[in-house]
Amino acid sequence: MSGILSYGAYVPYYRLTRKAIGGGRGERAVASYDEDAVSMAVEASREASRALGDQAGGIDSLIFATTSPPYAEKLNAAAISAALDLPASVRSFELGSNTRMGLAGLLLGADLGAAGKTSLICAGDVVIGGPGGARERDSGDGGVAFVTGPEDQAIARILGQASSTTELLDVWRLPGDQFARQWEERFGIEILGPVSIDTAQRALSAAGVAPEHLSTVILDATNRRDVAGVPRALGLKPEQLADMLAENLGRCGVAHAGLVLANTLDTAQAGDKILVLSTADGCDAVVLEVTDKIASGRPSRSVQHWLGSANNELAYNTYLKWRGVLPFEPPRRPDPDRPAAPIMKRHEHWKYGFYGSRCESCGQGHLPPQRVCVKCRSVDAMKPERFADEPCKVTTFTLDHLAYSLQPPVISTVVDFDVGGRLACELTDADPGAVKIGNRLEMTFRRFYTGQGVHNYFWKARPQR
Repeated sequence: MSGILSYGAYVPYYRLTRKAIGGGRGERAVASYDEDAVSMAVEASREASRALGDQAGGIDSLIFATTSPPYAEKLNAAAISAALDLPASVRSFELGSNTRMGLAGLLLGADLGAAGKTSLICAGDVVIGGPGGARERDSGDGGVAFVTGPEDQAIARILGQASSTTELLDVWRLPGDQFARQWEERFGIEILGPVSIDTAQRALSAAGVAPEHLSTVILDATNRRDVAGVPRALGLKPEQLADMLAENLGRCGVAHAGLVLANTLDTAQAGDKILVLSTADGCDAVVLEVTDKIASGRPSRSVQHWLGSANNELAYNTYLKWRGVLPFEPPRRPDPDRPAAPIMKRHEHWKYGFYGSRCESCGQGHLPPQRVCVKCRSVDAMKPERFADEPCKVTTFTLDHLAYSLQPPVISTVVDFDVGGRLACELTDADPGAVKIGNRLEMTFRRFYTGQGVHNYFWKARPQR
């Protein structure tokens, strides 16, 4: 048997109100111009790793799920592994092409957990819909992560699961296309409705749990009407159905079932039984039981915390520019240079792992890592130190209106870390008018830019959320 050991979630700072799009209530989460599926998966995984505590070093496998991979042919999970400072011996897998793969990754991790292995499953998606369409309006961006392993340390044990695979043309996107296409939705409802009901019933049978004993039921689908018949077929009461976060988040592709599960675990009590169902080209379902260890695996920031930490003043044209849908006048500056592969590899621990150095003679921190101490001038008396999770503050800053950016002005800042060490870096997710010396900050993994087909990832600072 196996289960979930810890979990974490991440919701971007920006929101686009549906009123700004052209109608509807609520808002959708929007990944910033410097975020993508990889960076959001890293943020969620950091939350899950912190919740796991001392056991975080025992990860055997990394599973990454997305339908919006930054690279079509390259292991995107490698960047996640490097940013999380996982050992090179950790096996990495990627799942994609279907929004059901987020929950499928969790089930794969559960199977590995039954074999005694500990896995980190992370999912992230940037969902783009055609302007004015339902997919643009109802979708969202976000990331989620779970650590799975043997049952004895689980905060939620797996009681049973079931899967179905169905070949049908419902939602699809060809290589090179920006927007997905969808067949007439009644066709999907007619096929996937019975499949969802059957899969849910088989999962409950495998778990030995009656529908009336479920505390929460999570019904995720590309089209919510695909699973609309499940509650009636199972005889569920309205209070058993989870809030699918449609009004203040939107459906976040492969990450959505996991995000709603994380939101449920944030307030769950020992003994609660949860059914999670994800439908797309078939269906996956899993039944979980919350254990008395639930408090030990919760992250410090809940899903509701992330939803409450937001800026909903994003303009619609800015959103379209960020997603590459709307052509715009570029700044009169040279295009960014392509990052050089040898240099990136040479400085991997600094660029991805965010390792600096600390002088063993006087304790001075250095970012980037140095051989010679700037304080006591000792040579080669350094030890590597990871600064990614260390808080810091603004020491000085400037607003640069000339530098290349999709969100000018660039906020260039010098930050001092509480543990010692100083770094010149960019500040993101911040109101330029609200930046002040002394503001509390934290580090976040971002995609700086893309030059000639190469994504340049590094760390920025952001106001503490």
